[in-house]
Amino acid sequence: MTTTDISPRTQTSDYAIELRGISKAFGPVQANKDISIKVRRGTIHGIVGENGAGKSTLMSILYGFYRADAGDILINGQATEIPDSQSAIRAGIGMVFQHFKLVENFSVLENVILGAEAGGLLRPSLSRARGLLKDLAREFELNVDPDARIEDLSVGHQQRVEILKALYREADILILDEPTGVLTPSEADHLFRILRGLKEQGKTIVLITHKLREIMDVTDDVSVMRRGEMVATRPTAQTSPTELAELMVGRKVLLRVEKPPARPGKTVLQVDNLRVVDSQGVERLRGISLNVRAGEILGIAGVAGNGQSELLEVLAGLREAEGQAQLRGEDLPLAGPGAGAISRRRQGVAHVPEDRHRRGLVLRFMAWENMALGYHHDPAYNSGPLRMNNAAIIHDTEAKMQHFDVRPPDPMLQAEGFSGGNQQKLVLAREMERNPEILLVGQPTRGVDIGAIEFIHQQLIRLRDQGSAILLVSVELDEILALSDRIAVMFDGRIMGERQPDQTNIQELGLLMAGMT
Repeated sequence: MTTTDISPRTQTSDYAIELRGISKAFGPVQANKDISIKVRRGTIHGIVGENGAGKSTLMSILYGFYRADAGDILINGQATEIPDSQSAIRAGIGMVFQHFKLVENFSVLENVILGAEAGGLLRPSLSRARGLLKDLAREFELNVDPDARIEDLSVGHQQRVEILKALYREADILILDEPTGVLTPSEADHLFRILRGLKEQGKTIVLITHKLREIMDVTDDVSVMRRGEMVATRPTAQTSPTELAELMVGRKVLLRVEKPPARPGKTVLQVDNLRVVDSQGVERLRGISLNVRAGEILGIAGVAGNGQSELLEVLAGLREAEGQAQLRGEDLPLAGPGAGAISRRRQGVAHVPEDRHRRGLVLRFMAWENMALGYHHDPAYNSGPLRMNNAAIIHDTEAKMQHFDVRPPDPMLQAEGFSGGNQQKLVLAREMERNPEILLVGQPTRGVDIGAIEFIHQQLIRLRDQGSAILLVSVELDEILALSDRIAVMFDGRIMGERQPDQTNIQELGLLMAGMT
């Protein structure tokens, strides 16, 4: 089978997808309210909206993960029942989720054929898949080693495997949910080349994202959702980021960060000659030296995987290192007793990890339980020796959720029940509402919608202006430039240089990120 065999189903309409009057409730929460949308065949159609607006729910209905309470689905003009994902696949629909559905210790080939094996013998399926993957790699730049294990692949290559899975199942319609939330800028650019190639072959792409620049760059049409309703659809060429942001939030949104000049105080954190060697003997940090002062934001720019994660982990007490560090002029242990995360918390170091699922939350815990993580020793959370005051924690969680506009504002809801952006708000509220002396924050707006980005940026500036020292790691150069008072650029475990935001630009930072001085 070659890629030319993957052709659209019977065409009786100009629209690949029509949803009519779709509604879906989860208990008292109305996730989708009477939504209607048309997606033209052979186009890239963007769907934008705040976290919790109902975008992912709507697409999960189209893919058969949920069943709508009301409404109709038409695929290529034909009424189609989609009670489960197998029905969606038979209708020519594939979906790439924000959090990939891959078996990490399986190979690429094994993941591609999983659930689509031809008969009881695996060898013919593997052979067929190997040939098709070769064709797809050549035609769509989906190059992945078919024998590589998923756990050994970068995030960008894992995403390609998800796309390959959908194309192997002959998908004509491809839904991508926040596909660039975990990609580097270069990986995102490569993904968009792939999507344009698929479009040229007649595929229909539905792109769920909160990044308006991506919408403007890659889509033909864009639909806006707000609080479970469809509020507008526009040809992308006839709209603007400003209009889309206002439609998403229901008010005017600042697409820039407004902040007064920083007034740096004393040095809070000083690091000298920091070195880290991982379990494979690879040197991840190669003599890092930096300082962060009270009342300023030091931004760390760089392509993911160049030591930023290890730097945050060392400073947060999650990884041991060699070198010297001082906090408020006192030695900060980097190994052995006193170097762990519990000690860091007690010393006033707050940490927003880059990966909220692995480091920031326990997904099966309720929101109020997650709010106490790392702070269970707080006297306000205790009613006696070894006895936590759950009522006090719940009350505190309610207040923090209200301040950070977490939706739904339910402290009893499990963390996995919140959208990705609202999960991020939970972590940020836990760490920032304590007004820490120093805040380590990694990727603060990853997977967060534009209204929440504006709010998070404002809170970081508020914390800075109250005198906190903030070390910010982000792969978003626009975010680094907008928030930072100083910028240090990392490449291959080293600091390549330091710049003032108003005296540099993306091109210069990009050269430093590539290791060029």
